[in-house]
This record gives sequence, structure tokens and C-alpha cells, in this order.
Amino acid sequence: MTGDVADIRTRRGRPPQTAEQAEEVRARIVDGTAAVFTAHGSRGLSVARIIHAAGISRPTFYRYFANAEGPLHVLLTASNTGLVDGIRAALGDVDDPVTMGIGLIDAYLDWARSHGPMLRPVFAELHDPGSPVSGYRVQALDGVRALVRDRFTALGRTQPDPLNLDTALQVCEFCVYRVTTDLEPDTEPTPEAVATARLTMIRSVLVTLGERTDIERALEIPGLFDS
Repeated sequence: MTGDVADIRTRRGRPPQTAEQAEEVRARIVDGTAAVFTAHGSRGLSVARIIHAAGISRPTFYRYFANAEGPLHVLLTASNTGLVDGIRAALGDVDDPVTMGIGLIDAYLDWARSHGPMLRPVFAELHDPGSPVSGYRVQALDGVRALVRDRFTALGRTQPDPLNLDTALQVCEFCVYRVTTDLEPDTEPTPEAVATARLTMIRSVLVTLGERTDIERALEIPGLFDS
């Protein structure tokens, strides 16, 4: 039982419910799950905590999801989609590799900002094989790799070496991890910390994946490689 709207509306013994009402309740459950996940991580998820955060009854929860992991998977799927779609939009039809690299970094940072405090448990569990977050990380990286390779092909460039591509992506991951997890609770990264992370990410991506002409062009852009 995973929340099929048509089944919910026609369930015997239940009052009629519109699709809009069903989606509103489902969204409340997912929002409640986000609050619990942010506070306790995936191991702290429970139906009891979710229904308390969502302000619903236990029977209502089970009409939409079979267990506490169900709405978490909805959250993580939306997270992956947001990352891959944001990078796809940033790469678009850009023909300048330097602009493309900077756009990729900014799309990644926009994705991170959209998570707010929830980004902490996401990054804390990225490499935890016992967490469902780690499986979604693999899917997201596969999606980003495919986008970068497709753009290289469109530009008539040699496909990036897999090690170089993974190195560039993991530097980006590490930089965001550093600026989001080395904080006191209920605090946000300073603009200076985010700007430093952005520069490190851009420099790493350009040097790791770019050609000599890309580096020469990047040296002409104020702020990128200034001492």
C-alpha cells in the first residue's frame, strides 16, 4: 500500500475524498517526515514521530504509506530529481566549457540551499551503507555523470576520464559537506564560507576536467584565480 490516490478515494467505509485533498494529506506526511529526518536522521524515523509532526492519525498515515521509509523515499527521490534537473538546466546548450563548469557548480549550490537544515542528515548519511540516503547518492551521481558526458559529446570533446570526473564531483560534494556540517545547530553557513567553497569547487572542476584553453580563459575571469 503506497498511496494510490484512486484506491484512497474508493476505499470502502471511508468518506469520499478528492484527489486534491488526498495530495494535501500526502504532502503533510512528507513534510512531517522531512522534519523528523532533519531532527533525527533516517534511523530516528518512526511512524509515531511522523504522525505527530504531520498532525494526523495513525490510520490516516497507513492509507498512504506502508511504513516510515515510504515518505522518506519520496523526499530522497525529489532531492535527486532537483539536483539532476537543476544541472541539466544549467548545462543546457552552453557552448563555453568554462561557463558550463561554473553553471554546474552554481546549480549544485542552489540544490544544496533548497534543502535548508535537512542537508545535514543527508550529507551525514551519504556514505552510510545502512542508510537509504547512500543508495540515492549513487543514483544522483550516475545522473550527473551522464549529463556531463552528454555535454562533452555535444561540444565535440573527448569523454572525461572516469577518475577525473568522479574526483571533480566528489570535491564538490566534500566542499558542501564541510560548509554545512561544521556548524552549530540551527545556524547557516556564512556567505564568506559559501563563496570560498564555490571558488574551490569551480577551480577544481576546471583544472580536473578542462583543457589548457579553458584554464587560460578562466585566468582572465576576475576573481577565479586571483591571489
